[in-house]
Amino acid sequence: MTLFNRNPIWKGKGVLRALMLFALATLIGVTGGIVSAKEDAKLQRAIEALRMASKARAAIVRAVAPSVVHISVEKAVTSPPERGRRRGRGAPDFFEDEFFRRFFGPRLPDSRRFRRRGLGSGSIVDSRGYILTNNHVIKNADRIIVKLKNGEEYVAELIGTDPPSDLAVLKIDAKNLPVAKLGNSDEIQVGETVIAIGNPFGLEQTVTQGIVSAKKRSQVGLTDYEDFIQTDASINPGNSGGPLINLKGEIIGINTAIYSRSGGSMGIGFSIPINMARQIMLALIDHGKFVRGFLGVVIQDINKELAEALGVRPKEGVLIANVGPQTPAGKSGIRQQDIILTFNGNSVKSTTALRNAVAGVRPGVKVPVDLLRAGKKMRLMVTIGEQPKNMRDAIQGPRSRLGRSGPRRGRPERILGIELEPLTQRLREQLGYQNRQGVVVSKVTPGGPAAEKGFRSDMLIERINSRVVRTVREFRTEIAKVKKGDSILMLVRSQNSSRFIVIKKP
Repeated sequence: MTLFNRNPIWKGKGVLRALMLFALATLIGVTGGIVSAKEDAKLQRAIEALRMASKARAAIVRAVAPSVVHISVEKAVTSPPERGRRRGRGAPDFFEDEFFRRFFGPRLPDSRRFRRRGLGSGSIVDSRGYILTNNHVIKNADRIIVKLKNGEEYVAELIGTDPPSDLAVLKIDAKNLPVAKLGNSDEIQVGETVIAIGNPFGLEQTVTQGIVSAKKRSQVGLTDYEDFIQTDASINPGNSGGPLINLKGEIIGINTAIYSRSGGSMGIGFSIPINMARQIMLALIDHGKFVRGFLGVVIQDINKELAEALGVRPKEGVLIANVGPQTPAGKSGIRQQDIILTFNGNSVKSTTALRNAVAGVRPGVKVPVDLLRAGKKMRLMVTIGEQPKNMRDAIQGPRSRLGRSGPRRGRPERILGIELEPLTQRLREQLGYQNRQGVVVSKVTPGGPAAEKGFRSDMLIERINSRVVRTVREFRTEIAKVKKGDSILMLVRSQNSSRFIVIKKP
């Protein structure tokens, strides 16, 4: 072992081994430095991308902000009598209403008559001085003041309003105004970034950012015609009427309302799509009003139960529950229990979609309607009418309900948790069912199948599985044809409307 260790050759190999280990350590250190440098470069590029995105957003806001205006209104308010006050605090009950508090701030001291100021936002959409905003911002205003971003103020003229959509157009006498660019709200997608600009709580030119949370929101209960863009961009009282813009700097919505339990933003805001707003705005500018189209039908969404009973897919069109004989639909040949698949070339998947589509057609225009009748597809051409003030009467006919009086005739039979009686002439007059055929629901058993489906006394059952029933006996005959557990499709009428109801036979 001693000789082996003293061998100069092995001594050389030992030195060589040490040099190799040193070189390897050096290489590892250099490589680590290279990797670190590369990661650092990536990080710097990422930071620069974020910085550029931030700069781009700021540029978008700079371009759009001058066209966003602050709107303040003055209204004369009269206090109600003492009995309308809360616990003697001197404030009328309606001041506590959420809608009122959203736009008119804290309550004022006791007074019989005073002036109250409201706040909102708007967008300059035309170089002639036209401004688009919400109807509820300027509703019943005695005086409307528009303040531009540069601080200039103008008394605005009200050009027109459309309460069903909650839109209004104002005009100021000014020149060289910055004009907002209107985009295409149909192109916006869920998840896209959007920016809201407005004057929440009087804080002028406030900018918030979020995403499109949903599209085509309806049945929110805010307006008659709803097709909202939902966003989580913070929208608060005072934002109403202001723009929702995309990353092109285009207005794609008019901020209208928020869902809130506290009065502040909870991340759920609603905007009117600019495609709908543009059409109404142009009509208000040109004519001072917006005239909606009228078809003359009562319609229902096709849920799973109705789809099963009708032999179609859920949400495949909308079901016609009733047709006014002298309406555009009635004159064109559309019938009860038809299913409208497309209207004017566009597919129809909900009652909201059909209502909005019909309303947007100019009266007098003839449009194609594709429908499904008894399993067969067909196309009809319908000349759209002008929407009447009372659509219910135009479709159903005038009401003639006098109320029940005297003893009921017939011997009601308990069927499916209801009792029925014949539709006599006296009941026709009392319940407003002139020129109708069917059997009358005289009583509904609580907790029964019919009660769970919304049956009420005085309803008229007109059809069972597409067959007209004129007597209690005919009703019972049709029910007997249905197997246990199968669906029974009933057309029922009340004082307000007709609709189809599905009940499973017990």
